[in-house]
Amino acid sequence: MDVPLHPVKRLEKLLFEPEHQPPVPLLRRVLSVLRYPYALLRDLWNGDLNLRAMGLVYTTLLSVVPLVAFGFAVLKGLGIHRELEPVIYEFLRPVGDEAQDITGQIMEFVERSRGGVLGSLGLGFLLYTVISTVQKVEESFNFAWHVGQPRSLVRRVSEYLSLMVVGPVFVVIVLGLFGAIADLRFAQWLQSHEPFGTVLRTLGRTAPYLVVTAVFSLLYMFVPNTRVHAKAAVVGGVTAGFLWAASGAAFTQIVVASTRMVAIYAGFAIFLVTLIWVYLSWIILLVGAQLSFYVQNPRYLRAGQAHIRLTSRLRERLALSLMYLVGKAFLGGGTPWTLTRLAEKLDVPSSALYSVGESLEKAGLLLVTEDEHLVPGRALDQIGVHAILTAVRDEQQYESWLLARARTEPDADAIADAVEAAIRERTSDESLNDLVTRGV
Repeated sequence: MDVPLHPVKRLEKLLFEPEHQPPVPLLRRVLSVLRYPYALLRDLWNGDLNLRAMGLVYTTLLSVVPLVAFGFAVLKGLGIHRELEPVIYEFLRPVGDEAQDITGQIMEFVERSRGGVLGSLGLGFLLYTVISTVQKVEESFNFAWHVGQPRSLVRRVSEYLSLMVVGPVFVVIVLGLFGAIADLRFAQWLQSHEPFGTVLRTLGRTAPYLVVTAVFSLLYMFVPNTRVHAKAAVVGGVTAGFLWAASGAAFTQIVVASTRMVAIYAGFAIFLVTLIWVYLSWIILLVGAQLSFYVQNPRYLRAGQAHIRLTSRLRERLALSLMYLVGKAFLGGGTPWTLTRLAEKLDVPSSALYSVGESLEKAGLLLVTEDEHLVPGRALDQIGVHAILTAVRDEQQYESWLLARARTEPDADAIADAVEAAIRERTSDESLNDLVTRGV
């Protein structure tokens, strides 16, 4: 007797298994599109994205003033620092009438956070806060993209600071262009003639959302420590921008109607509302990052963020392939590999391959340079194939401790020892150099 499937399992079969889909092509196309919202809702339900969004809310509360102060300092050097205030207000507008007061308080804090007042110690703390905040955002994006290897320290400092310098300038310049276009005589003439006036007014109202969509798309393209295609970043950015605009409008109405909450929480109501809005904004940003990953890697739609556990057999094959490719590039003078490129070449998640590379690095067989290039840890003829296999099969920090206490059966140990001896006999005389130069 067949056991009836759980409704969720039936839905997964319908969405992901062609043999369970209707024969009508249009319905098949609709189901292929529905995979994406299903995968995103499943990931939200599992809770990992929610936890990271909550962590980013805490980070935001600690870093909002240093971040704005840094952007303020950059823009002040260009004489356009006051243009940052409407950007902050636009982000906080969904919290209601108090948005103007909160914006004013943030700007007041920023004015007091000038370099001359902070001193060298305060300025160092400000830079640390900025870098650590962007690092936490990168970690969340890397999680969405299954990337296990973060940027190196040198890349973090240089790229994060570049992002914090270019980002505010980009936003202010774009908003300034919208304002300059609106002041043109030709634009004013169009505004007085329909239907051009309605079109221009609509564009003016949607300009902030277009800027948000562009910023989201750029974040999705450049923040994850992997190569993101423009199409995937734009799809994620447009979706997140739409969700942000729609949720902002809905959130504003909810805040206006929530007079009971104001009565209960009194002065804390605006603080609570701001927390909820910041959390919702981070959720939307992470959902867009997850969507961009699925657009570029649709084969992961069904698995989602499920923890990937590699079998010993797959770890061995990945380790041999990784060392083979790294050794071949090193010996032939080719472009050094990075973990991201290797993950694409071997068609495995970067987070899964990262654990393999980490084991090889701990064993001294692999080195990761400051620019994240992978090179052999020693001469190729001094890296044995058996050493590569041993590095990824054994968790060296636990093996000796556990084996000394494990009460395994002698007959079982005899079989395992025979297998180990056969592997050692087959591979002990072969080096990575032999493997790389075979057939050359």
